[in-house]
Amino acid sequence: MALEEFEKEQMSDREKGYIRMRSIMDYGMGLLWTAMGVFIIFIKKFSLDLAERYDSGVFKVFGIVCVIYGIFRIYRGYKKKYLRDR
Repeated sequence: MALEEFEKEQMSDREKGYIRMRSIMDYGMGLLWTAMGVFIIFIKKFSLDLAERYDSGVFKVFGIVCVIYGIFRIYRGYKKKYLRDR
């Protein structure tokens, strides 16, 4: 069986539900990670007390990593390639 034939195979209702649940979870977690990254990058505008305690450079680097990971989670939810390796 060629790879193209495998991808055209009909999925069961259980597999469709699993893919839908994982996709929604990836969208939600992606939005949360992205929002947390934006909050951390612009921490001085939100909370001065927390921003004064820690180094600004570390906050910015961690915020950028969070935004990148959030975008990756949103992309993974969009692609929906969860059952391809089985």
